[in-house]
Amino acid sequence: METSLREGQGLPSGRSMGHRDLSDRELSPQRDVGNTDPLEGSDGERDIPQREQETPWWHLGFLQRSLGTRRTLGGVPWRDDALQGTGTRADVPADIAYLRSVLPSTTEDAFFDYLCTVDASEVTVTSVPEGSVVFSRVPLLQVKGPLLVVQLLETTLLCLVSYASLVATNAARFRLLAGPEMKLMELGLRRAQGPDGGLSASKYSYIGGFDCTSNILAGKLYGIPVRGTVAHSFIMSFRSLEEVQPRVLTPLAGGEPMDLPSLAESWLQRVCELLGTPSDKPNRGELAAFVSYAIAFPQDFQGLLDTYCVMRSGLPNFCAVALALHQLGYRAIGVRLDSGDLIQQSKETRGVLRACGAHFQVPWFGSIPIAVSNDISERSLEDFVREGSEIDMVGVGTNLVTCPLQPSLGCVYKLVEVNGSPCLKFTEEEEKMTIPGIKAIYRLYDDAGHPFMDLMALEDEPSPSVGQELVVHVLGRKGEATKVWPNAVEPLHRMYLRDGQVCEELPSLQEVRGHAQASLNLLSPVHRQLRNPQPYPVAVTEKLYLLLAELQRASQ
Repeated sequence: METSLREGQGLPSGRSMGHRDLSDRELSPQRDVGNTDPLEGSDGERDIPQREQETPWWHLGFLQRSLGTRRTLGGVPWRDDALQGTGTRADVPADIAYLRSVLPSTTEDAFFDYLCTVDASEVTVTSVPEGSVVFSRVPLLQVKGPLLVVQLLETTLLCLVSYASLVATNAARFRLLAGPEMKLMELGLRRAQGPDGGLSASKYSYIGGFDCTSNILAGKLYGIPVRGTVAHSFIMSFRSLEEVQPRVLTPLAGGEPMDLPSLAESWLQRVCELLGTPSDKPNRGELAAFVSYAIAFPQDFQGLLDTYCVMRSGLPNFCAVALALHQLGYRAIGVRLDSGDLIQQSKETRGVLRACGAHFQVPWFGSIPIAVSNDISERSLEDFVREGSEIDMVGVGTNLVTCPLQPSLGCVYKLVEVNGSPCLKFTEEEEKMTIPGIKAIYRLYDDAGHPFMDLMALEDEPSPSVGQELVVHVLGRKGEATKVWPNAVEPLHRMYLRDGQVCEELPSLQEVRGHAQASLNLLSPVHRQLRNPQPYPVAVTEKLYLLLAELQRASQ
């Protein structure tokens, strides 16, 4: 999210920083370290035995705006995806045979022999905890290991982190707009980019703040609560009450089974009389579908109201069946609207439910949850809140899982150090310039408990202390230094993988979700808001700033 010190009201300015001399050994503009993709050529084949002994550090982060802001819900999906991506070795002989078939015939046998030995046993990774709020140019993770190995990990890690962070961020935006009370259901499987994309979307939407999913497989694999409603096609498949089989339902408390179609028909007459609706207007096929569903799921009955006409058919039919169930001791759990003016229909539906509850002396009837769907977007949620709708649950599909505001997060994976020598990818666009060296990342908090700055320091620098004066340089502000005094300091990165071994207890999906919501709630309102948020400053220490300046001069 774009959040930083207010211009003109920021922290006190310090002096302009000078520069120190660095030896040639310390300076290392980014070099050509060989081809990482075997299909792109084999220029580096002959020196693989030497080059693979080098130990580089890589930085994975995002440089551009994320869904209109400069923040994302990031972190590595360690529990399932990333550990498989870094630690799993597939059918190596078959893989090598395939590579031999597509690489040039002049490729040396030693190259393939080397590939047979490649694993992640020397790879070390530090990362923000999954679900953390991360700002642009701050590393989501840092990776160290043999040069060729960590190069080969680039595509895997970018694939795993980019879409996961993008969908979680998009889901968080919907949650922020909906507020804490409205339920959000992910309905995106039919619109997602294939089955893998659909499953990932369900998982990371849940992390971002959605309450449930319609994706049954996601519920099975990840423990996400699953929800669903009746399909229009189910309702349309019925023509009359004679089609309902079986017809009887036993009261919840036990006793003589009752013919539910007849009971619902009698209640429909009373409901139509109350509403002033001719009793021949409600569609009897729709009534039959509702009755059939109620017999199958008497404790989970819900109605899809807009197959024919909400006010003349769907709502009277639902009320009739729900009141019949109530007579037998059961309680309907909700209705769904899927077309038309959802705000106006929700208000009219609530009015009818309250009227029936009062007239027939069923106190809970007026508070039956109302769910809506139908191409819900961020603008839809803003309208629901602004116009005081009666909507309790929103189902979001296309505009959640396809991320139409920004289909790609734009993560990058850049070399920042080789054999202790910092590297810089130089560009005239400052936002795309990498920050060199192995870094410690800190989040600084103000006296209200809100983060006000993220600070990058070189790994060997002492950690900042509470109340300590820090001289920093905010990225994007040229020339002047800034002094800050943090009220609290939080190290952001943890070591999750050391020499190929997991060294941090991995959280459950529910714990990741809780961490994501807590991270968002800690942000100051001016930084958390989605429309015109204040810029959030990302800064570097004086030592890192001097190193960056020296490497820039060396690159030029």
